[in-house]
Amino acid sequence: MTDSAARLSIRSLFLWVIMAIATITLVLSSGLSMYLQISSYRTDLEDTVIMLAEVIADNARQNIALGDVEATAATLDSARKAAMVKHVHAYWYNPYQDNALSFLASYNKNGTTTATFSQPELNLLDKPVINDNTVEVSRQVVYDSQYVGYIYVSASAAKFNQLVGQSILLNLGVMFVMMILTFVLALRLQHILVGPIESLAEYLRRTARQKDYSARVSIGNVTELNMLGDAVNILLERMQDYVQKQRVTEQQHRELNSSLEEMVNQRTLALKDANHELINTLEKLHQYQRQIIENEKMASLGDMVAGVAHEVNTPIGLGVTASTMILDRLAQVQKDFDAKTLKASSLDRFLSESQENLNIIYRNLNRAAELISSFKQVAVDQGSESVRTFCVSQLINEILLSLKPRLKKHRHNINVKCDPTLIVETKAGPINQVLINLIINSVVHGFEDVDSGTIDIEADLISVQTLKIVYRDNGQGIPAEIRKRIFDPFVTTKRGQGGSGLGMHLVYNLVTQALNGSISVSSEEGHGVEFIIVFPVESVKSGNSLN
Repeated sequence: MTDSAARLSIRSLFLWVIMAIATITLVLSSGLSMYLQISSYRTDLEDTVIMLAEVIADNARQNIALGDVEATAATLDSARKAAMVKHVHAYWYNPYQDNALSFLASYNKNGTTTATFSQPELNLLDKPVINDNTVEVSRQVVYDSQYVGYIYVSASAAKFNQLVGQSILLNLGVMFVMMILTFVLALRLQHILVGPIESLAEYLRRTARQKDYSARVSIGNVTELNMLGDAVNILLERMQDYVQKQRVTEQQHRELNSSLEEMVNQRTLALKDANHELINTLEKLHQYQRQIIENEKMASLGDMVAGVAHEVNTPIGLGVTASTMILDRLAQVQKDFDAKTLKASSLDRFLSESQENLNIIYRNLNRAAELISSFKQVAVDQGSESVRTFCVSQLINEILLSLKPRLKKHRHNINVKCDPTLIVETKAGPINQVLINLIINSVVHGFEDVDSGTIDIEADLISVQTLKIVYRDNGQGIPAEIRKRIFDPFVTTKRGQGGSGLGMHLVYNLVTQALNGSISVSSEEGHGVEFIIVFPVESVKSGNSLN
C-alpha cells in the first residue's frame, strides 16, 4: 500500500464527507432556529416593557403635568401588579426651576435605591435596552399636546434569559441526537457502498499477482457497482484475449528471429567480402584525415572524409574498371595467341580498346592527381608567408591585372573603393589568394547566366590596427542550404562539372589562420553575395617605408 493510500481511503472519506455535510447543515439550521427564537423572545420582551411604560405614562400624565407627587406615586404603585416590573420613575419639567427635568416620584419593587437620570440619559432609553437580567425603557409624557415629563421603567429579564437558555439546550440536544443518527446511517451506507469496492479492489490485486484473467467479478445489488463490475469483467475478458494473442505473437517472433538470424549471418558474410576493399580504402583515408586534423585543425572532419572519399574514389574507380577491362582482353588475346587462333581483326580491336582504356586511365589518374594537388593546397601551412609593407589599393589593382587574361572574355565590372594612401604591414600572399578565389567564384558561380555583372571591393581601416575588406557582387546569390556550409570542404554546386568545393574552404583557412582574422557571408538567392573580412594589421603612417 502506498503512502497516499494509507493517508486517504474511500471508507474514511465517505464517512467524513457525510459527517461534515450533516454537521454544517445542523449547525446552520440550529443556529438559524436559535437566532429566530431568541429574536422572537427579545421582541416579545421589548413589546411588553414598551406597553407597560406607555400605559403608566398615559395614566400618570395629568398628575405629572400638575407636579402632584402623591397622586403620581399612587399611579406608579399600580405597576406592582406586573411581577416583572422592578422600578418605575416619573420625571417632570418643573416650572419653578425654569422647566428643568426633575425627579417627581417612583415605584421600587424590592426597595432598591431610587436612581435618577438626566434628560440625555433618558433619551438613550427611547428603545428598550437589555443589560444582564434587566430591561430598561423610557417614554415621554404628553399632556395637552405638550411634553410634560418622562416615565422610566426597569423590568426583570430573567424570564427572557431562561427562555434563551432553554432554546440553546433544546437545539444542542436535537443537534446531538441528529449527529448520532447521521453517524449510524453513514456507517450503514459506508458498508453498503464501500464494502463491494474494497472487495473489487482486493480481487483485482489478486488477479494482478496471479495473472489469472479467466475469473469474473460477481454482481451486487447496487446499480452503479453492477456497472463497474460489468466494466471490470469486460476489461478482464479483453486482457485474456490480449495475453493469448501476445503468446501466439511471441511464438511467431521466436520462429521469425531464428530464420532472420540465419539470413543475417549469410548477409553479414556477403557484406564482409563486399566491404573488404572498401575498408582498406577507408583506412588509408582515415590516416589522411588524421594528418589533415594535425595540420589544419579542421572543425568538420566528417564532411572532409566524405568529400575525399567521393572525389578520390570516383576517378580511381573508373581507372580500376578500365584496367580490369584491359586485363580481361589481354587474357583473351593471350589465349587466342597460344591456341594459334589469333586473328588480325581481333588484335586490331584489342589494340584499339587498349588505347581507349589507357586514355581513360590516364585522364582519371590525372584528375585524381589534380584533386590531391588542390587538396594539398588547402593543407599547406599558410604561416610561412612573410610579412611586408604594401599599399592596399596597389595590391588589389595588381590582383585584377593578373586576372585580366581570364576575365577579358567577360563583360563584368569590378569597382575598387580604397584610399590610395592606405599602407599597411601584414601578409600580402593570403590576401592575394583570397581575392582571387572570391573573384573566380563570382565569375563561375554568381555570374553563370549573367552577361554583365558588377563586383565591388572596399578596403578601409576600422581602427588603427584593423583592416576591413568588403567584397560583394550582384550575381545569383547562394542558396540557403549551401550558405550554411559555404566554408566547409568539398561543398560545391558544380560537383561532377569540375568543381572540387575547396575554394571557399581555402579562403576561410587563409583569413582565419594566415591572417588571424574573421570572415562572414550574407546572401539571398537572386540578390548577390557579400563577404566581410576583418583582420589585424600594422598601419604605416607614411608611404616612404613602402617596400
